[in-house]
Amino acid sequence: MITMYGIPNCDTIKKARKWLDNNQIDYRFHDYRKDGLDKALLTRWASELGWETLLNKRGTTWRQQPEEIKNSINERSAIELMLEHPAMIKRPLIDTGNVRQVGFKDTDYSALFDL
Repeated sequence: MITMYGIPNCDTIKKARKWLDNNQIDYRFHDYRKDGLDKALLTRWASELGWETLLNKRGTTWRQQPEEIKNSINERSAIELMLEHPAMIKRPLIDTGNVRQVGFKDTDYSALFDL
């Protein structure tokens, strides 16, 4: 089963979900805030995709962090920060079971789902 991870009110999540629905692709939505987030899973993603790829530095949650946190961020501290503030994880994260992909572009999804 394909799983989309994210936060439901995110505009990018809404676009990605609409794309999946329009292309009749079954998936399960995992809401970080409601369903939680496992440290081991986030650590695996960081290892596979790179913590820099996962960490959303464009959002207000990142911008609100103290400068000392921003200036000393590393993999361990990024994982802890993302666990504490799931909105800091780039969205959506799609897990097909074999492939994990961060972000949404319709061309990338077309390639991912071979459409």
